[in-house]
Amino acid sequence: MEAIRPVQRTLLRDRAYASIRDAIVAGELEPGAVVRDAELAERMGLSRAPVREAFARLVDEGLLESKPQSYTRVTPVVAADVRDAAAVVGAMHELATRVAVPRLFAADVQTMRAANERFAAAVGAGDVDGALRADDALHDVLVRVAGNHAAAATIARYTPLIRRLERRRFGEGGTCRSAGLHERLIEACAAGDAQTAVRVTAEIWRSLADLVELTDPDPDPAETETDTAPDPADTVIDPTGGDRADGD
Repeated sequence: MEAIRPVQRTLLRDRAYASIRDAIVAGELEPGAVVRDAELAERMGLSRAPVREAFARLVDEGLLESKPQSYTRVTPVVAADVRDAAAVVGAMHELATRVAVPRLFAADVQTMRAANERFAAAVGAGDVDGALRADDALHDVLVRVAGNHAAAATIARYTPLIRRLERRRFGEGGTCRSAGLHERLIEACAAGDAQTAVRVTAEIWRSLADLVELTDPDPDPAETETDTAPDPADTVIDPTGGDRADGD
């Protein structure tokens, strides 16, 4: 009986979370879109329970918002939220870089170089998703080597808020982070120069301020709030537990 553990349920919950999160970041679920647990569960081939758990986590992380007896929907891209997230994520990356640089092996540096090559190629081809994946792969080397689980968890939690804005801006023809900045970071890492590596990391994350300034003004809740009568046929997750009616 020792082999019988509730692993499958956890995996299904995580699978639902990752799928919905990625759809939000990619814009497949657009800001303001109402989401229903039954509908998404059917699309993913899951029961409603893991989708509800994923909804609760996404509400907590700021990608979904919920109003009792009304709706659960994708949050708007709010400049202040992105700015706050970028400040926290940037600080965690600086911490990871400071700790990781003295621990890097040549293979780690090579992994970073390969990721930057993929990044530059993706930017040149207009491949937004490829560029962001390569960017993650490059910085994840430092996060992994640093081994600070609290920093890694914080980065994982708040990066999707930033990625939504990055993907939106790049898709509109905005400027992607510079492969040249990445190259400077890699050279500092190869030289074991943690101080320079941290300084370049800070510069990379400061560049997100430009993206924030190019976003639409933060929405006025009084203008965006739309209350409608609930439809008994639809239910959405209540983070406090239980189902409730959902109206568009």
